[in-house]
Amino acid sequence: MMNRAYCPPRRRGSVKPAAALFFAAAVLIIFPFFFLGLSCVSWAASAEEYFSIGMAYFELEKFEEAEKWLNRARLADKTKTASEYNLGRIAFERGRYEEAVDYFEAILKKDPANVLALKAAAYSKIKTGEIAAVEKYYEKILALTPESADDGYNYALVLYAMEKYAEAERVLSGYNFALMDNSDVQLLYARTQRAQGKIEAADSYAQWLVNNSDAKVRYEYAQLLEEQELYARSLEEYRSVLSGLSPESTEPAKPDLRFTIARLLLIADSESPEGITELRGALTDGYQDTAAIEELLEDDKISDANKESITTILAEMEQAKEEAEAGEAAGETEASETQVEAGADGGNE
Repeated sequence: MMNRAYCPPRRRGSVKPAAALFFAAAVLIIFPFFFLGLSCVSWAASAEEYFSIGMAYFELEKFEEAEKWLNRARLADKTKTASEYNLGRIAFERGRYEEAVDYFEAILKKDPANVLALKAAAYSKIKTGEIAAVEKYYEKILALTPESADDGYNYALVLYAMEKYAEAERVLSGYNFALMDNSDVQLLYARTQRAQGKIEAADSYAQWLVNNSDAKVRYEYAQLLEEQELYARSLEEYRSVLSGLSPESTEPAKPDLRFTIARLLLIADSESPEGITELRGALTDGYQDTAAIEELLEDDKISDANKESITTILAEMEQAKEEAEAGEAAGETEASETQVEAGADGGNE
């Protein structure tokens, strides 16, 4: 899978054996001096040793201790850049994104071609919401690593977030091997085409679905087919999503999907009562968006007979709502009267 355009969270709760050994080795470098009775005045660890201990603490996810040792190590030229980079990583891990950016940009002032620092600065800027700055970082990254499909994918994600769909598609088009072999790249490519209203987006989605299974993506594909007025294919895809939908699904939720199918049936086959049947099924499943149902009455593609049925359904929904509100009000009144009676009985006692 491709790297996303953000720094993934580290796993908590476990320590790698290698990290523990690294920490033990770092400790053994320094502490024997103290057991021999030497004072801190007569002996000082080297910057490399400070860095080793700091990184050992980092691997153990003891970030406060790691910062202390890395801050000592960054005072020396030999370990300054590496220490600043890892201090930036710690700041990122602890949610201090502006501080992380400061560390990475300090490195870039001295070494503008440092790809690791450019990527880390981009990840941090995403967290601060400065997407335009992220785009500039990725332009530099791609200039330095033009062959990297990972970097191209991340850059395209940033462009997609900025709604620069044509630019995102252009970047992805430069990695034909990844478009053939990587599902993340294929899907983003399809989405950039759909966002531009390109007909070929349907083929890109279909190609992705040959080797991948995802209800949300198939739902997107069905919506795209509907947008292109390929109603029969769209209905087939919607029903495929519905048949495989789990009860807890929220993207899409079952009532919403059933309403979508009902709307498509009402438009694609205006004389058939099947759309009304599906609409009632959506209501049974919990669909309650009366505004969306009212919009159907404004669609010229829906027959007058079906619009009469929709009007009846809306009236039934309004009546059910009024009855429910009346029932709730009666229940509240009864509960209040019961409390009053209980209070009176208590007073009589």
